Amino acid sequence: MPAIVLATGMHSSKHSIASAAGILFFSTMGPLVAEDWPSWRGPAHNGSRAGENYPPEWSADEVLWKVELPGKGASSPVVWKDRVFVTAPADGIDTALAFDLEGKQVWKTRFGAIRKPKHMKLGTSSNASPVTDGTGVFVYFKSGTFAALEMDGTIRWKRNLVEEFGPQELFWDQGSSPIIIGDLVILPRLHAGDSWVAGFDKATGQIRWKQERNFEAPAENDNGYSTPVPVRHGDRDALLVWCSDHLTAYAADDGELLWTCGGFNPRAKNLWPPIATPVVAGNIAVVPVGRDDRKQASIHAVRLGGSGDVTGTHRLWERSDFGVFVSSPIEYEGKVYLLRHRGEVVCLDPETGEPFWTAQLPKSVVPYYASPVIAGGILYAAREDGVVFSARIGDAFELLGENDMGEQILATPVPIDGKLLLRTSEHLICVK
Repeated sequence: MPAIVLATGMHSSKHSIASAAGILFFSTMGPLVAEDWPSWRGPAHNGSRAGENYPPEWSADEVLWKVELPGKGASSPVVWKDRVFVTAPADGIDTALAFDLEGKQVWKTRFGAIRKPKHMKLGTSSNASPVTDGTGVFVYFKSGTFAALEMDGTIRWKRNLVEEFGPQELFWDQGSSPIIIGDLVILPRLHAGDSWVAGFDKATGQIRWKQERNFEAPAENDNGYSTPVPVRHGDRDALLVWCSDHLTAYAADDGELLWTCGGFNPRAKNLWPPIATPVVAGNIAVVPVGRDDRKQASIHAVRLGGSGDVTGTHRLWERSDFGVFVSSPIEYEGKVYLLRHRGEVVCLDPETGEPFWTAQLPKSVVPYYASPVIAGGILYAAREDGVVFSARIGDAFELLGENDMGEQILATPVPIDGKLLLRTSEHLICVK
């Protein structure tokens, strides 16, 4: 089915996108070096990085290093300079760990008791990925523990959001990760209850602003698992939040609601939890909607900017012939890549929604829950059974490797300095 243009006159040209990118673009959170991967979707919050010499294929028996983790988690590792940070349950306790780049444990910090996952096969008590700015590490757990650590592992502050605000009422297990913008660490708490997004002071943990977000939505569509996306709005840092069939933009410094966009679910379909996080290409947000596992998925595009309700002015296109469920899209060199639930890969033009190409990873009944990444022109897609596929992408698709790690993988791979970090159900592994 061709792309559907919803707003006449809003179909931006490549020139206008390039021009607008000078006004609205990803907000970098400080100087980053090549090996840094400070947050779940990477230094540009788009699931990709440039570089070269990333591994095209490897063997599970021939890795740089492999260390046992104290428990199963779906959180991805993050990296700053020579440190890798990851969260895991350890003997029933929420725990943060740091390793050096040779796999040696540097420190281990314990918090309080875990809150057990509801879904033992796919859920864990450590789903949210850490985030770091090089001066501290910020972690969040299903138990409600939200904490800041110094780079040496000592606790700067901690608070428990479940004790303060009550349980987060989700059908699945908690999934949103915190992000850092300026001197704030920002976290959404969106569920079938009183929902909000808040900016916490990095130094003290105090709430600097808290914005309620309680749109009426069909059942389960108000269960939020996506992560905010930093953007620019004019001369201000801002963030996008996707949940309850609405995409909203908030000012990062004070939480002001800048604009909101609806129209993603006109038939009011229920049981569409927003799990995959949108991605921004230039000044266009590409938003995954619905459930690809039930063949009820679509992809929508919204032009950033504006004020108030922009539903009628800033929606660009939508497609209902493909989509995703859990795996978040990637932006790489101006194109957007989707990993569908059963392994189809779609490369599309964010301006029009038209695919440049589609490809199919080796077919299997096993789905994909980890989000893919692209590094140096290679896409890495980790299937739930532990097989990590590598494929050359760009103008075409070329499968390079089918790398069976032998353990379940729920966490997103992390590319650093020509290497790949893989978090399996039992280990943290580095391959090259």
